[in-house]
Parts: sequence; structure tokens; C-alpha cells
Amino acid sequence: MRLAIWTWSWVITAAIATFGPQFIWNNHEGITALAIAVNLINGIAMIIANRRLFDHYDELERKLHLESMGLTLGLTVIVGLAYSMLDQTNLITSDAEIGILIGFMGITYLITLLINRRRFL
Repeated sequence: MRLAIWTWSWVITAAIATFGPQFIWNNHEGITALAIAVNLINGIAMIIANRRLFDHYDELERKLHLESMGLTLGLTVIVGLAYSMLDQTNLITSDAEIGILIGFMGITYLITLLINRRRFL
């Protein structure tokens, strides 16, 4: 439950930091910097909550998640670099956006976790 609260808090502060300058406070640099700092602090709290959740897992559950995280990290780095190179060499018409890479990361983690659960359970 704590992880869910911190995750949603991070998502909300990210949305505020992203859209606030344009729609709420008219690009005021000080408020924007504060919103980004609050988002960063929320992100750190979310990571701590995630770490605490791992303390409650048994060995098998830890193995499932750590293996999924490792595969996700590797695939994200490889795909992210290829995606960036496609943008830099103008082989794709749009700019490489971090949001697409974050989406790829989430989908990869979900799929690898499902595969690992199927393998081990």
C-alpha cells in the first residue's frame, strides 16, 4: 500500500512539474524548480518504499523480480541506445522521447515477470 501511495504521489508530482509551468504558473522558473525538486524527493521515497517491499518477499519472489528487473534494465539500455541512434541519424522522423522508453520499460518488466512466474511457479 505504501508503494502504491508513493508511486501515485510521484506520478502526480511529475504531471504537475511537467504541465504546471504552461498551465498553472506561467513558466515561473522558481516554482518550476520547486516542483521538479518535489518530484525528485517523491521519486526517492518511491524507491525506498519499493526496497522495503522487497524485504517482505520470500526468496522465490525476490528471484522472480530481480531477474525481471535485470532483463528489463539490459533491454532498456540496448533498445534505448538504438532508439537514440535512430533519432540522431534521422532514420526516424520524430524525436526520440523518454516517455516511449519508459513505456517500453514497463511493458518489458511486466512481460518478463509474467514469464518468470510461469517458469518458476
